[in-house]
Amino acid sequence: MSQMLSVSVVVAAMGGILAALATESSLPPEAPTVGAESQATGVVYHDVNGNQKFDAGDRPLPGVRVSNGHQIVTTDGNGCYELPVDDDAILFVVKPRNWMTPLNKYNLPQFYYIHKPHGSPPTKYAGVAPTGPLPESVDFPLTPQNEPQEFKAILFGDTQPRDQKEVDWIAHDVVEGLIGTDASFGVTLGDIVFNDLEVMEPLNKTIALIGIPWYNVMGNHDINMDVETRRFANETFERIYGPSYYSFDYGPVHFLVLDNIEWAVDPATGKGGYKGGLGPEQLAFIKTDLAQIPEDQMVVLMMHIPLRSVGDRHDLYRLIEQRPFCISISAHHHVHEHHWITHEDGWQGPEPHHHIINVTVCGSWWTGAPDERGIPHTTMADGAPNGYTIIRFDGTDYALDYFAAGRSPDYQMEIEAPEVLTSSEAPETAVFANVFNGSEKWTVEMQIGDAEWSPMERTVAIDPKYQQVFDREAVLLEKAENWRKLPKPKLSTHLWRGVLPGELPPGTHPIRVRATDERGRTFHGQRIIRVE
Repeated sequence: MSQMLSVSVVVAAMGGILAALATESSLPPEAPTVGAESQATGVVYHDVNGNQKFDAGDRPLPGVRVSNGHQIVTTDGNGCYELPVDDDAILFVVKPRNWMTPLNKYNLPQFYYIHKPHGSPPTKYAGVAPTGPLPESVDFPLTPQNEPQEFKAILFGDTQPRDQKEVDWIAHDVVEGLIGTDASFGVTLGDIVFNDLEVMEPLNKTIALIGIPWYNVMGNHDINMDVETRRFANETFERIYGPSYYSFDYGPVHFLVLDNIEWAVDPATGKGGYKGGLGPEQLAFIKTDLAQIPEDQMVVLMMHIPLRSVGDRHDLYRLIEQRPFCISISAHHHVHEHHWITHEDGWQGPEPHHHIINVTVCGSWWTGAPDERGIPHTTMADGAPNGYTIIRFDGTDYALDYFAAGRSPDYQMEIEAPEVLTSSEAPETAVFANVFNGSEKWTVEMQIGDAEWSPMERTVAIDPKYQQVFDREAVLLEKAENWRKLPKPKLSTHLWRGVLPGELPPGTHPIRVRATDERGRTFHGQRIIRVE
């Protein structure tokens, strides 16, 4: 539909600092001049007849928040708001609980209005076409929906397809199994695509088949790299998805989508690069937004680059560290990890902050030997499979579950032990359990046959099974390079080690592993070994 259906944040002029990522063009385009401020007015209303026009029979909605990416105002008793905008601005409505915004044909929420009278600067990938003069009234339709205390959301880390072939892999590996889900909405946590922004449309078509509203986070591979500053790096993203930072409510939870990609070009070299950072204007928006959210409400921050890699994270810490119910989720590293941020990183809150680095849909960038479907196994460098998570909320409580792509939901760990050994070798033989969603707060135990359960020791190390796969495929690739090589193994934070007990009699023996999370939920895995 047209931009008239939506609302969004001002794409702020935020300066970036250089890292080391090359641009796609050596000559930056001319940037449009930002003109004087105008005053935007409009109405937020219950769209009774569903035509997305404020007309007879529609009911104005008081008390709904609207933002220009800087200020946030609340609609008055007549559903009206007023906000200043310049010539490079996005207005958006902060979706309130029990209301939904329109969706476009790809199930992308249309909650924003883009105001760029002169359009985006010229870039390799198209930005926003000129929007013309500011309308007399920028209105936002909402329709009621039931948002219960308990609900689920799907989280995709880096989908990151290079082309249509990899979009098809996503369709078969992940999307097909999610059609008909009972999750309320989904989020892609950045690196939606792999630099080719034209791939966004076919990917959107595919994810839309899941059948639920789908939000998107800006990633470092989703930007216009042929611009000089962060201000204009999001033009294509804005055309397709709207503002790169915004917030919304669902059920009892408040969600903040953040853009922590700082982009800049070094004038001396002409090379562009990115680093993790929010910038002062976005931090001001976050501060304003959270000041209007009750202290006892659950807040979830969603971003691309993990918090510990964000340069101005301590400014963000000051805004969230006194909240008793706040977590954050990112992607980017192509591993799956749970971190608890403490005073060692400058956190000053009374309790550590839970930050999740989410498993990626593309795993290790679609590398590794293809399976019988022709899809690379793309195991991540920490030994965990590619996939996604589903987070469940119940008021201020939450639980995150890991789903390996194309596998049973019960597939929660990989156990590594010898295929065959002698009875005398057993007392010195190690067993490793890679519990994909595990963390320092989990307890993992091992049982051989009918013996007693014994604790396994968490060890931050290279997953030996992944190392074996990496080495084996490296040899195969020397003969026939018909797939991309896996990344080198990385330390895994969800690996446990145990040792087989005593001498085992000849025969086949089951190894059982029991993993218990911090909420008392138990997950099981098993492997058979043979003793000669």
